[in-house]
Amino acid sequence: MSRIDAIELNRVCMPLISPFRTAYGSDDAIESVLVKMTSADCCGWGEASPLKAPTYSPEFAAGVFLVMREFLAPVLVGQDIASGENLQKRLAAFKGNYFAKGGLDMAWWDLQARRRGQPLWKFLGGCNPVVDVGADFGVLDSIDTLLEHVHAAAKAGFKRVKLKYAPGWALEMVAAVRKAFPNTVFHIDCNSAYTLDDLPMFRELDGYELAMIEQPLAHDDLIDHAKLQAAIRTPICLDESISSLDKARKAIALKACRWINLKPARAGGLTNALKIHDLCAEAGIGCWVGGMLESGLGAGHCLALATLPNIKYPSDIFPTSRFYQKDLALGFDPDPQQLARLTIERAVLSA
Repeated sequence: MSRIDAIELNRVCMPLISPFRTAYGSDDAIESVLVKMTSADCCGWGEASPLKAPTYSPEFAAGVFLVMREFLAPVLVGQDIASGENLQKRLAAFKGNYFAKGGLDMAWWDLQARRRGQPLWKFLGGCNPVVDVGADFGVLDSIDTLLEHVHAAAKAGFKRVKLKYAPGWALEMVAAVRKAFPNTVFHIDCNSAYTLDDLPMFRELDGYELAMIEQPLAHDDLIDHAKLQAAIRTPICLDESISSLDKARKAIALKACRWINLKPARAGGLTNALKIHDLCAEAGIGCWVGGMLESGLGAGHCLALATLPNIKYPSDIFPTSRFYQKDLALGFDPDPQQLARLTIERAVLSA
């Protein structure tokens, strides 16, 4: 048993080296909530990074911090939590709020792995600590700049390239990349920017031999994605829509996708992500691990998840030096000075 003696919450703001632009807007900094969970003389860390504004999902960092502090953490502190499933049951009365639940769940898993003296990837049942990763590029200032970046990624040996796709940065961009790199594996990420009215465009995309089209339609939709998947050859990958095991089950039943992007915080934590991974494996749906520009703490959880056997496509896991001048983390623990400097608000709940 693991009695949770204390939970510390830190909402942080991490300035990016350059803005990260997608279909839903531009971020100059990433807001995240770091969770420290303590049991006796051992502690574990988790991270929930839903972004500053409710653009990727209905959740946002300040709201996640508030929900954790006022509702979720109080039902865990002082309790013996025997398993991730037990933790999820204690939080189940609170609807949704998957990022908030996810940060606490991941801290619990990290705590258990450290107590057992095991690396997290092995504690999760991973196969190999070495994982395949891809390159990922947002909306840039010009197609020429993008082509330079894709060339550098191909030269560096990345096995695939992911391109953000948005109105004004769409078919012309894809055509230019495919012409310049006829043999490169790449896919596009629409971040929910389109509807079924855009079916002619998606049929045109079939001609570019994309590995997949990620989250083309609404962030919470399954039915329209199923209609779109039936109408095009290119596989659809669901990301934002898979916020729970139940949503994954329904997506598979509806044939709404052929891939699922696993993000542990978005799915409510590693407990749920593991179940989604196993469900997809049984159904023949491949997975890969995405990221939310987390610090090294959150990236460590993504890396551990990416070692599982049904991760069939290179994941979005990057050195944090690509985004931040100085990472908040030292390995898989926070740098105390950086944590203090970047923290916006902090709370400690103890038994």
